[in-house]
Order: sequence, then C-alpha cells, then structure tokens
Amino acid sequence: MNGAAPAADARGVITLDGLTKRFGSLTAVDRVSLELQENEFFALLGPSGCGKTTLLRMIAGFERPDEGRVLLDGREITGLRPNRRPINLMFQSYALFPHMSVWSNVAYGLEMEGVGREERRRRVGEALEMARLSDYAARKPDQLSGGQRQRVALVRALVKRPRVLLLDEPLAALDRKLREEMQLELKRLQTEVGITFVVVTHDQEEALVMADRIALLDCGRLVQLDRARTLYERPATRFAAEFIGVMNFFEGAVSEGGLRLGDGTLLAGPAPCAEARSGAPATLAVRPERLRLADRPLDGLDNGFGGEIAAIAYHGQELNLRVRVPALARPLLVRLSSAAEGAEALAVGDAVWCGWNAVDSRILTR
Repeated sequence: MNGAAPAADARGVITLDGLTKRFGSLTAVDRVSLELQENEFFALLGPSGCGKTTLLRMIAGFERPDEGRVLLDGREITGLRPNRRPINLMFQSYALFPHMSVWSNVAYGLEMEGVGREERRRRVGEALEMARLSDYAARKPDQLSGGQRQRVALVRALVKRPRVLLLDEPLAALDRKLREEMQLELKRLQTEVGITFVVVTHDQEEALVMADRIALLDCGRLVQLDRARTLYERPATRFAAEFIGVMNFFEGAVSEGGLRLGDGTLLAGPAPCAEARSGAPATLAVRPERLRLADRPLDGLDNGFGGEIAAIAYHGQELNLRVRVPALARPLLVRLSSAAEGAEALAVGDAVWCGWNAVDSRILTR
C-alpha cells in the first residue's frame, strides 16, 4: 500500500488506527489506518461492497469498530455518540424537511443547538450567500432543482461549522451534466469554508476531479493512498490500475530492462518493485493517452507495434481507437485529441503503428 506524504505543515484532523468492522463472518473493514489532514478534500473510493460507507459511518459514530481507534485532533473519540462529535454526515437522500423553506431547513440545526436568533440569522444568511442560494431562501424543497436541493443539504451541514464534513455518495442522484457541475461546486465550497471534506464515491472520475488525496479500497482493505494524480499516473497494483481510468495491459514476466512477453518480445519499462525477481509473473500497464499513433514506426520511442484500426469511437474532444495487433490477444486502446493532425482522416481498416516510451508505463507484480 502506498501512502502520499502530507505537506510539511499539514495537521492531522482525523486518525484511523487499525479500524476493523465485521458483520457476522464478513469483514467489511479490515485493519484500515490513515490520517485525514486539515482543510483537505479526501475521497474514499472503491467498488460497491468494498467497505467505504462502513468506514465513513465509523468516523461519524453510527458504527462501532470491532478493533481499532478513531481520533480527532489526537483525542480518541471511538466511544463517543454521533451527536457528541463535531462531525456532520450528509446523506444521499439529502433528508430536507419538505414543509420548511430553504431558510428554515438551514436554520434548523442551529435552532436545535440553541444558537441565538441574531447569530442564527447572520450565519444562515452568510451560508446561503456562499452557496448562491439567497434568492431561494423562501422556497420549499419541491420548488428546487436537484442541484439546488443538494446545495441546501450541504449548507445545512456546513452552517453548524463542523470540524469534518462527511458526504456519502452526495451526487449519486444527479444526472451526468449536473453531477459534473456539482463536482466543481463542492470543491469551491470546500475551499471557501476551509474544513475537511470526506466523500464516499464509487465514481473514479468524481474522486479525481474533487479530491486532494484518495484512499482506494477493495474488500475492506486499503489498496493505495495517494494524491489524485499519483494514483492515476502510478498505480501500485493491478486492481488500482484497472479501477482508476482505462489501461492497456501486457502479461509476461519480469526481465532485465522491462517485461518479457510469452513470444519472447521484450517491452521496455521502468524497474518493478525491488522485491520482484527475474522471471516472476508481471503486467506492464500503459494508459491509452500515452500511446502515439502514426502510419509508420516513429524514432525515439522505446516500444511499438504495427496493427490495424478495428474501431473508432468519437467522444467530442477525443477519439478512442481500438487497434488490432497480430502479436497481441487483445486490441490496444489508443486515445488522441479529435483536433490532432490527421485524426479526421482515420478510418477502420487503416494500417497504423502504435508506440510509447518506457517511462510512460508501469510494471506491476501484484
């Protein structure tokens, strides 16, 4: 498991120390340890059933770990009830009161805490303005769009000034276009209020767009913890490489200078982990956008194959091409800009050459 080194002046807010949670014979969370930093946007990412929501609920206090500790600013809070923790959890459903106005929904938590009327009015007004909801203060939830309801739920949680805000799949109910808009909105709000956000998501694009750091989970275990770019560019395992984005994979064995394919072809690549022995099974992974496409072999590239375009998919700003290579069992995926020179003239059946540099690939042994 890789860990991203926090900034030198970063301060830990939440520390998870060996958290384990079992439901009968199922271990939902298995000895997870990590630290959440002050004012960071942190994502718990992984497939359904990987333990990310259970982990979030243990941070919030709705689940008690079977082993391990939860610390807030260095003080153990494992046994504290949810309402005694300066942590708010925003649910997928938003749970807005349908009979209340936006203003009343946002003010409700402050009223329950006994915050005075003038202070309550000031804080609610500031919160609505920050979220660009001032013009909707008198509306009921059913008079709002999905994105507006999401922002109301978010502001209702933020107005209480929690130390940490937990968000469980907050954008799952929104359509694609609105979800993309709200990803940027969430990041903006987190930056403005300056508190730690922890979001649970199964959507790797969502995590990459919003999060400063990402914890990738699988089967209850922490697979890799890194900054978003590092996780994408340098996955530590085959699972991480498959789950984050799209990859081309070549199966073979560790060899001096790279990976040896079954037919004896040597693919140049970076050195694998120090523990990898020569001849050990391994996978070379390279992102489709790292492949160069040409009508002839290009000088200066470490690896290359000749092939034929089998399929072209147009995605607006980019083209995804499947290139069938006689020496490989699966077509290569190549991604290039739609505006690239010669891209418009490409057609299924064209003979092409695909190449890449060793530094743009990863050799994975697990």
